[in-house]
Amino acid sequence: MGQPADDRLAPLRRTGRWARALARRPYWNPPDSSWVVRRWPGLTAMCCATLFFWLSLTPSLVPRPWLLQGVIGGITAALGYATGALLEWLLRLALGPLCRRYIPWRPDPRRRARAWLAYYALSTGLTIAALSWSADAQRTLRRLQELPETLTWHSAMIALLALVLCGLLVALARVIRLATRELIRLLGRFVPRPLAIAVGVLVSATVVVFGTRDVVFDRGIIDVAARIAENTDKGTRDGIVQSGSRYVSGSPHSLIAWDDLGYEGRNFTGSSLSARRISQVTGERAIQPIRAYVGQESAPGFASRARLAVRELERTGAFDREVLAIAGTTGRGWVNSTDAEPLEYMYGGDTAIVAVQYSYLPSWASFLVDKEQAGRANRALVKAVRARWLEQRPDKRPRLVVFGESLGAYGIEAAFKGPDDLLAKVDGALLAGPPNFSPIRQELTRRRDPGSPVWRPVYKEGRNFRFAQWPQKDLRRPGPVAEWKRPRVAYLQNASDAIVWWSPDLAFNPPRWLRKPLGPDITDAVNWFPLVTFWQTTVDMAVSYSVGAPHGHRYGNGSVEGWAAVAPPDGWTGADTARLQHSMDQREAPY
Repeated sequence: MGQPADDRLAPLRRTGRWARALARRPYWNPPDSSWVVRRWPGLTAMCCATLFFWLSLTPSLVPRPWLLQGVIGGITAALGYATGALLEWLLRLALGPLCRRYIPWRPDPRRRARAWLAYYALSTGLTIAALSWSADAQRTLRRLQELPETLTWHSAMIALLALVLCGLLVALARVIRLATRELIRLLGRFVPRPLAIAVGVLVSATVVVFGTRDVVFDRGIIDVAARIAENTDKGTRDGIVQSGSRYVSGSPHSLIAWDDLGYEGRNFTGSSLSARRISQVTGERAIQPIRAYVGQESAPGFASRARLAVRELERTGAFDREVLAIAGTTGRGWVNSTDAEPLEYMYGGDTAIVAVQYSYLPSWASFLVDKEQAGRANRALVKAVRARWLEQRPDKRPRLVVFGESLGAYGIEAAFKGPDDLLAKVDGALLAGPPNFSPIRQELTRRRDPGSPVWRPVYKEGRNFRFAQWPQKDLRRPGPVAEWKRPRVAYLQNASDAIVWWSPDLAFNPPRWLRKPLGPDITDAVNWFPLVTFWQTTVDMAVSYSVGAPHGHRYGNGSVEGWAAVAPPDGWTGADTARLQHSMDQREAPY
């Protein structure tokens, strides 16, 4: 028999040519290309993936269900694996010559085996401990947000789901890496290798980025959501029927057809309060409130819809009412009834509310791809309505106020050039849960008085702008806060609202809302970690409605206290507010 293969290679090992031959082999061109996909994970990358998984178990703004925790864990573990693999590659690249001279190319197999055994033992025990700790942290957060402390936390399923998802993401990344190597090998036949590498990596990155954004996201997820939303927009909620009142859009008297109002427009006008209902709550004589709404199909373009809205207001006699309110809508055109109805109750129906639809996409899709439309639509509406309002004699003009929630709040803010412009053009504003990119809120927060926390900023001693989570207490703060002058602007902003705090900057920069002191409904166990906190907050946006008001993105009936502070009618008392608050609390939540 011939000499064993190991013996034949012994001279090469002794002369060092074996190590040099391996060192000269390009890392992107292994003997078998499929090795890129099927090779065993690296120990350094696995350690980083496990660490990132542990970090994902830390609490964030709102309590999470175990299923979403598994998703977060899998995504962050994959990010950790990529980080560890990159660090290991950079280390080898930087220290390669030194390692090849003084350190064996591969560690001793026995040492590698021991290292893997140590990893298995430590990671298993510490993962069990981390999962147990995370369940306790979730219970603490639930207690702070007035939820039952009972928690279904399937630790084994969380770990399994995270492992499977991480494995799939890593496998996908390896397939992309293999395709890139094959492309480089193909290009290397025609151009110099450095150029082939540069072009191959650039082409691969372009395909991944634009393919994910345009094909998977825009033409995939968003397109499917748009098709579903378009069909939904043609429907009507159960129990909603066309109004016969001349004070409501979509009625037989209206300039806007019922079918053109859209799903949310029909809900808003079809559920308008009657004079009788208002009298039952207030005990006073009331009239029918005006609700004007222009759907996306009612007129082409924002300017034409705004002009149609003004004509509809004129038809209903809105400029002769005591209060005229412009409402910002979200996504498919939703106006929160708990923001509109308190104003109508307070003024005995002597109000007019106008809104326009700018999209039929759901709020989450509008948040990502359509938010600029909200600003343009509301800017046109405010401009048109205010121009007609200014034609009234000053002593005959109704009180002009604006309000909105979530994207509706952003849309209202975008209609003005800043805090001073807002104060100069309206008699009051009530904005709830404004997204992080809302321009006026950003300025108020950035220029807040020293010492005030970012989650409850004080701007110019609270003279015109105030922020509240518990409006009854926060809007009437004692102490060195200045007198609340008119016009007044009230923000309902929960410290635990992920939609208020989400930003791409979370991936690499610690947010100010995690600085001490923390918000009253955020646990001390919350911390910022690169990449991890970004995904946690992203998932928090999806579950921010799963808690009760005033936590997460739920604001309940805080608008009762808000309107009582911003634009109370003459003679309105605290007892009136308490009575209206009690009546509103008896209603079913709008979500």
